[in-house]
Amino acid sequence: MSKCLSGLLILRGPRSGRLEGWREWRLRPSFETRPAAAPQDKVRCCWLLLIAAVLFIAFSFDAHAADRKLNIGRTAAPQEIAGWDIDVRPDGQGLPPGKGSVKDGEAVYMGKCAACHGEFGESAGRWPMIAGGAGSLRSDDPVKTVGSYYAHLSTVFDYVRHAMPFGDAQSLSNDELYAVVAYMLFLNDIVDEKFVLSKETWGSVKMPNAGGFYDDDRETTEKAFWNPKPCMTNCKPDAKITGRARVIDVTPDDRSQRRGAD
Repeated sequence: MSKCLSGLLILRGPRSGRLEGWREWRLRPSFETRPAAAPQDKVRCCWLLLIAAVLFIAFSFDAHAADRKLNIGRTAAPQEIAGWDIDVRPDGQGLPPGKGSVKDGEAVYMGKCAACHGEFGESAGRWPMIAGGAGSLRSDDPVKTVGSYYAHLSTVFDYVRHAMPFGDAQSLSNDELYAVVAYMLFLNDIVDEKFVLSKETWGSVKMPNAGGFYDDDRETTEKAFWNPKPCMTNCKPDAKITGRARVIDVTPDDRSQRRGAD
């Protein structure tokens, strides 16, 4: 780069050292005598100049993109944005105002949830269970519920808030939402019957599977099982007959019997 750009391309920024605007690219002639560049150096110089030009165009476009008007639609109103911005973080950031007790949540649950999830969260028909399953995740038949699977209370709260009750999503008031989530926690023995869920008590809830999720570590934990030279062609082994149906007496001898069996 020094053979072709030194003295030619200058990047000038603010003198104060702080980023106070877009940096300017300037070209100025070089009067310094240098030896002729090798062909590969000339190619490299051309590529560097091309990259610099592309970056300059991109920065210029980005600088004016905010001022460009597309005349499509309209600006969303604050209340419309608020209707979509209802997610809650595990630490409770984003929680709406309100509160709800286990007792109040029982009434909400029995009226709007029990028909699908069962009176005790055990499920009704093909609908999912929301209670029980403690200690089953390591078994061959894991039961994933609020108590056995969810690592964060915000996951429960967000799901109920966005999607429940089924067929009438987002119909719950804030107090009903807090209350029914509190009752679901009670069904999973996470809180007692006197518990009241709110912003203030959010941090006191400890989910049983809080430490059950971890980053994908298969590259270390399962690497010993990997085959570094897997078969890619003609991998199917030869088939061997280990028994015949007639010998093990599962096929009728008479053809008419076979047709009847069919």
